[in-house]
Amino acid sequence: MKNEPRPWPALWAMALGFFMILVDSTIVSIAIPALSESLDADVTSVLWVTSAYLLAFAVPLLITGRLGDRFGPKVMYQSGLVIFTLASLACGLAPSIGVLITARVVQGIGASLMTPQTMAVITRLFAPERRGAAMALWGSTAGVATLVGPLAGGLLVDGFGWEWIFFVNVPVGVLAFILAARLVPSLPTHRVKLDWVGILLSAIGLFLVVFGVQEGQTYDWGTITGIITVPGLIILGVVVLAAFVVWEGRLGEEALLPLKLFKDRNFALANLAITAVGFMVASFAIPLFLWAQVVKGYSPTTSALLMIPMPVVQILLSQPVGKLVHRVNPRWLAAFGLALFSGGVLWLARLAFLNASVVWAVVAFAVIGIANAFVWSPLSVSATHNLPRRLAGAGSGVYNTTRQIGSVLGSASIAAVMASQLADRMPGGGTGGSVEATASANLPAFLHPAFSQAMGVSLVLPAVVLLAGLVAALFLAKPVPHAPAAPSAPAGPEEQREPEPSAA
Repeated sequence: MKNEPRPWPALWAMALGFFMILVDSTIVSIAIPALSESLDADVTSVLWVTSAYLLAFAVPLLITGRLGDRFGPKVMYQSGLVIFTLASLACGLAPSIGVLITARVVQGIGASLMTPQTMAVITRLFAPERRGAAMALWGSTAGVATLVGPLAGGLLVDGFGWEWIFFVNVPVGVLAFILAARLVPSLPTHRVKLDWVGILLSAIGLFLVVFGVQEGQTYDWGTITGIITVPGLIILGVVVLAAFVVWEGRLGEEALLPLKLFKDRNFALANLAITAVGFMVASFAIPLFLWAQVVKGYSPTTSALLMIPMPVVQILLSQPVGKLVHRVNPRWLAAFGLALFSGGVLWLARLAFLNASVVWAVVAFAVIGIANAFVWSPLSVSATHNLPRRLAGAGSGVYNTTRQIGSVLGSASIAAVMASQLADRMPGGGTGGSVEATASANLPAFLHPAFSQAMGVSLVLPAVVLLAGLVAALFLAKPVPHAPAAPSAPAGPEEQREPEPSAA
């Protein structure tokens, strides 16, 4: 039929934009020394270039998932793509670190509008028994993008300057918009109320926690101003987030965070596990690349090339693993991947701590590539298998939110741990706990062992967090097969406001 939706072309079209926004989650990690020197900023400020993006990305995800239900995933995806592309141009033109951080916030909002729509389209266009392969593509896109970011960043920083890690998004964004306009169908929409109280509570709570964690070392974990202390700020953030959960529990399906979703065991556990993965992805590359550039003397490109085995191995394995998801209990696939993930990161931690040969780092990255292939698809399928289609946007928003919250906390936490380790191990307290003077290729050779040890110990944090994800994965239940269901058809003008029947 002429108007029959074509799931795979639609998914491939949206995968390009999804790939681009996730590349920008990690691309700055390779450019920290270049940004610090060019914009005359300390490394803590430069780390906010990543954290501000991740925070602006994470906070609106709950509402942008719901907006996809209300206005349609195609409309929201394209709107976010325009915002993201224009903000990328502003990032490349930024004359100061403050302007760059502000532009990154806008860029994160655009990414937040786009991300839930990709997963919602999979849930709505693909029948449950066909989602394994689709989620494998979604998962491999997410995994490879967050790992390709540093490599692309290294090539662009060395070849053209740090500005081009943002300028490159402009032509890609234009192409992604054209493909979405041609290939992504318009799907039925639903009447949903927007929970502005929930939006405010979640935004304030997340900001307070992230600011407290990332800036804690700057204020020696004490007083910020007046009676405001770092621990007090973090505690207040947790209290506000608890109030958010209580508020959401009163709203039922109209909530930003429909708590009924968490009654499904697999949805709850998969969200916990993907939070740990998000934490790791946003945190482990930063100390590793600083070690490679500061101690080993590698250029951004050369240090990023160490990661090449990771995306290559993941790409080769993603489709075979996607087919296994419907034959083998996803619990064992995800648990294997998370265990291997943690082991690979611990291997890298030991290499950095001992200032060992980087040849072994290449092998460790190959191991992590295998782990990636076994993590993304099993967790995604477990999370979405039982979602009714009327809650596809909400469920996608929650799942992506938890992953991004993990990324935000990972970025903030690794900054705090690195600063603390450098303060403890470097002569003179690591220049007062700041990594500004130490994250430089001019670091004296006699300080290299202390710097290496600080980066190695810092890498233990994401490895331990992954073990929490492993425990969650071990309790996943085998998904119950669904009866074959027809995919959602494109909506005509008369049916745009009609509620879509539940597939539950």
